[in-house]
Amino acid sequence: MSFMTLVGQQAVALALVLTFVFGPAFLAGWFVVRQRRLARQARRSPLTRDLLRPPGHKLREELDELRIDVVTDILALAAMPALMMATLYAAQLSTSKATSPVVQTIVFIATALFCARQIRKIVGMGAKLDQLRLGLDAELAAGQELDQLMRQGAVVFHDLQAEKFNIDHVVIAMQGVFAVETKGYRKPNDLEGKAGATVRYDGRSLQFPRWSSTKDLAQAQRQAQWLAEWLHSATGQWTEVTPVLALPGWFVDRHGRGPVLVLSGLELRAHLLKAQGAKSLGAEQMQRVVHQVEQRCRNVKPSYRPAEED
Repeated sequence: MSFMTLVGQQAVALALVLTFVFGPAFLAGWFVVRQRRLARQARRSPLTRDLLRPPGHKLREELDELRIDVVTDILALAAMPALMMATLYAAQLSTSKATSPVVQTIVFIATALFCARQIRKIVGMGAKLDQLRLGLDAELAAGQELDQLMRQGAVVFHDLQAEKFNIDHVVIAMQGVFAVETKGYRKPNDLEGKAGATVRYDGRSLQFPRWSSTKDLAQAQRQAQWLAEWLHSATGQWTEVTPVLALPGWFVDRHGRGPVLVLSGLELRAHLLKAQGAKSLGAEQMQRVVHQVEQRCRNVKPSYRPAEED
């Protein structure tokens, strides 16, 4: 038997095995996609313009993408051993001989290394999923509190996309413009009560029960500065923007004033519009600012799309 004939027989045998192993799943997926497209051909969405970005929109997109990656890697982890076994079985069918121990050892080692790499990758993605979920919960909590300010005449936008970052929330009111950065931090389990849930702010740094940080304050300032400069270029008028750092779930113990307003989640509704140092807006200037920010935040495509856009 020639080498080419042997290779051809192995390829045919492997194709048959893979068809029986993976064929039903691919067929079911194709059928679901086809039925979905057919169902949408006779109807269209009633929405004619893009939607505003909700709280945590960017984090939700990252979560969705990461979940797909996790599922894909889990499927690859489950499929690789079956694929290797199918390859060995196909080789045995085509030659009518048992695969040599050397080949079996190589296949086993390669499969084990791949599975170890996949498991490590999946564990890392699981930790990232937890971080994103916590961040999303914090943004939703802060967004719900800030939305209450609309009863006081404020206009609230969420997840404003800048050049290479996003501003979690933007509050526009007669009392001023506020760029709100939200952080979701875990609390230590070994400290109970208020001692384990209080962050001290001295105007320069944040002192949590187990660590301290200045980067969040610097980030809030940078984002407020960017928003002020962008509004200046968009409206032709300088608009002062107050940087705000929101820490949902934490008590904030303030000792001194700094350039950033640090508030707990529950303080946002009661204290944000009363912040000292914020520069008030006239009605015309507020209208121009609201218009520009809304144009930048209204870019979410409706999830129900025509079949040809899928």
